[in-house]
Amino acid sequence: MKPNAGLIASAFARTVTNAIPSGVVCGALTLATVLSFTGISLADEGGVSFWLPGIYGSLAAVPQAAPGWSLFTFNYYTNVSAGAAVAAAREVEIGLLPPTTATASVSANLRAQADFQWFNPSYAFATPVLGGQLTLGMATIVGWQSANLSGIVNITAPPLPPFIRTDSINSSVTGFGDLYPQATLRWNDGVNNFMIYGTGDIPVGAYESTRLANLGIGHGAADGGAGYTYLNPAKGQEFSAVAGLTYNLENLSTNYQNGVDFHLDWAASQFLSKQVFIGPVGYVYDQLSCDSGSGDRVGCFESRVIGIGPQIGYLFPVGKMQGYLNFKAYGEFDAAARPSGWNAWISFVLSPAAGAPTTPTPMVYK
Repeated sequence: MKPNAGLIASAFARTVTNAIPSGVVCGALTLATVLSFTGISLADEGGVSFWLPGIYGSLAAVPQAAPGWSLFTFNYYTNVSAGAAVAAAREVEIGLLPPTTATASVSANLRAQADFQWFNPSYAFATPVLGGQLTLGMATIVGWQSANLSGIVNITAPPLPPFIRTDSINSSVTGFGDLYPQATLRWNDGVNNFMIYGTGDIPVGAYESTRLANLGIGHGAADGGAGYTYLNPAKGQEFSAVAGLTYNLENLSTNYQNGVDFHLDWAASQFLSKQVFIGPVGYVYDQLSCDSGSGDRVGCFESRVIGIGPQIGYLFPVGKMQGYLNFKAYGEFDAAARPSGWNAWISFVLSPAAGAPTTPTPMVYK
């Protein structure tokens, strides 16, 4: 079916997912992904990052059609694993592998699962700011995570004789994650849409430095970036990309500071009708600088991962509001210093519908 340009333009405008992510946030969302917002994504310290790769997707830079409150929520499930390097780093972090060890040969594996719900209310202001639409919001997660680390550690720590230790650690947590404040500015110019955003991490979620599974990351973070969306209603085509950098504060529980992280989320879509679109999604996550701090016992530990997968979106009215459902999934590859695997998202957005044009009241002449 050939898309109706007017209907698609209206639908696109009314259903923009205007919430920022994250890892993170979880770190979250992200929350892509390996759980950046929840400590399962395992990059940086023990492999745990703030940003949640994949949290931005189609229509990311399109302004909300009408000012007011909106809700962005998604369910996120991930299943990841990692080899000896990440497993050893996690053992050091939670205090099971002494940092004074002269030599430690680790043959171990780390497996983790997470299932959480992201809640992100936000408000788009009617008054323009720098010619754009300002949106402020606050997000958090609620859910669970489980992690298992198993393997054999060969330790040589002079003057003690060498010894072998078998480790099997199971950990789980259920609760709330950190808080993620957000601010976004969006502009529209025909088929071109632009955005800048700022977000961060307020570390109030479920976190213990000696626990393998956590829903918080244990430290603050600041993240900012910019994005672009090409939206051509006449052809029913759309492409979005959002890139940013994360600066991490020191974890005061471990005296460990993650390096600076780069992340890129992208998506493309083709409308099959005025309500349904399909297309690919992807992300790139790459740590640009080494970890540091007196608690860094594992060296530079720069992490990286790439994800790609399919998506399908559906637009529909909800009373006088506009609803939007999106299903997407990512498979990960080219991972370094963090677990990798797959993740799946079910997202829902409820936002103000575009107002109907006002019909002038006819004048009555006597």
